[in-house]
Parts: sequence; structure tokens; C-alpha cells
Amino acid sequence: MKNNKKIVDYSGQEKSISCIGCARERGEIATGNIMKTKYFDVHQDFETPISGFVIVSSRRHIKSIDEFTKPEQKDFIKLLIKIRTTLRKVLKIKIVYLIQKEDTSHHFHIWLFPRHNWMEKQFGKNLKSIDPIIKFARESLKTKNNIKRIEKDIEKLKKFLKK
Repeated sequence: MKNNKKIVDYSGQEKSISCIGCARERGEIATGNIMKTKYFDVHQDFETPISGFVIVSSRRHIKSIDEFTKPEQKDFIKLLIKIRTTLRKVLKIKIVYLIQKEDTSHHFHIWLFPRHNWMEKQFGKNLKSIDPIIKFARESLKTKNNIKRIEKDIEKLKKFLKK
């Protein structure tokens, strides 16, 4: 594969891939699966061990929201609202930042980045705090207990979404 990138999931598994979205579609990355629709994949961020850090990504290899077909547009907004509501009801997450960047090398995706109490206390409450939080989580939160909690939370989300 060209332009391979090494990724390490939150359980320590290392993989070499060229496109995260395509690797997820092929089943090469199964960590954190929550649900799929016809057009989108919903999963816990598999590199960053923060409970409720959910990503909604397109199953097609596109970069921007303006590339969505009409059916994708409808599915996306319904799904985004459904996931946000589920995070509030199931994991009691009060604040979420929605972040979407078009300058990535893989499929369109949007982060639902939860703002837990410990984040504000340690890193402040602004967009600039996200990179330091992610770095901290990748370096310090890959503990057995935290990973177990994340996996339990993924199961709670799946169960609620099946209703």
C-alpha cells in the first residue's frame, strides 16, 4: 500500500494502513464498533481512550460534506442527532464539541468529542485544549481499567441504539 500510516489502537494493537476509512470498511480495524448505516460508520475513536469520543465517518471515500448524496444528507443529520442524544442519555455527557476537518487523508468524518469534567480542570475549556487532551489520553489513559470502562460504554451505546 502507498503512503502507509502506522496506527496504534487504544488496546496497544499496531497496524499499518493507507486509509483508516477503507481499513474500517474492509474489517481491518474493528476496535470500537458502535453501529453502521447504509452510508456511515459510527465508532469509538480507536486511537484515543476517552469514553464517548465517537466518530461518524462516511463509508464512501469522500472528503467533504458537500459530496454527500441526498440520501446521505438525510441519513447523516438523523444519525448525528441520534448519536448525540444517545451520548447524553446513556453516558450522561452534557457537552460535546463537533469537529470536522477536510484536510485529512481519509474519509469524511466528524468527531463528537466529549467534554468530561477532568478535561476542563486540567486543560481548560476551549478548542485549543483538544490536542493536549488527546496527547494526554494516548499517553496516560491506556490502562486496563479505562479500556474496560470504554468497552462497557460502547456496549451501552450499542444496546441503546438497537431500541
